[in-house]
Amino acid sequence: MSQRNSNRNVQSYRPRRLSVSGGVDLLKHPTYCLAFSKFRSNTLIGINDFCANLRLANSFRHLPGAIVECGTWKGGMIAGLAWLFGPKRSYYLFDSYEGLPPPSEIDGERARRWQTEKNAPNYNDNCRASIEDARNVMQRAGIRDAKIVKGWFEDTLPKASIEDGISILRMDADWYDSTMCILENLFDQVVPGGCVIIDDYYCWDGCCRAVHDFLTRNNRLERINMYNDRVPFFVKRPES
Repeated sequence: MSQRNSNRNVQSYRPRRLSVSGGVDLLKHPTYCLAFSKFRSNTLIGINDFCANLRLANSFRHLPGAIVECGTWKGGMIAGLAWLFGPKRSYYLFDSYEGLPPPSEIDGERARRWQTEKNAPNYNDNCRASIEDARNVMQRAGIRDAKIVKGWFEDTLPKASIEDGISILRMDADWYDSTMCILENLFDQVVPGGCVIIDDYYCWDGCCRAVHDFLTRNNRLERINMYNDRVPFFVKRPES
């Protein structure tokens, strides 16, 4: 990334000035580290990436709207966001709470192989968690009224109506079909200038393909950025 693009000026549809590339030692930030210590047992995200997610999201604090996570596992990441943003926001958690669906052909051989290696240390019972895990951790974050929606995305997201719009949409859906389903049903509800975090953009080919296919099909010009060399995201541009 060129130096001229490493810092962004404040606009109504952009976050507060921040370094999109590296150079921020988030482990020196006591608030973010405390959040990780509180919720680390409910997340698969390491401390550096967890803190980077919080710092990036905090740059969009000025925007109205709900915080939505699709693919929550035990809820630790969105609990950290909720603890940071407080109870005046609305929080939505979408997950099957039955683990990941099978990857499709477009997700590639590596994704299909991962789902068959059930003894691998990162398998985590096919990323299965319970809705009680999510509910309990959100209550620990001080949120008693989180909207926790259980079911496969293709069944739940078409019915989702986020009353105040979405300021931060965090996608942790791994596969092509799941990521595409999120974008097709929730992108229009993201407020102009809202942040879309793509957890698996550099991890799984299907996720990356879905993001670019969606943006291309809809003639969108959003750029994929990398916050602090750790968190892929884009900012929703206002309608032209």
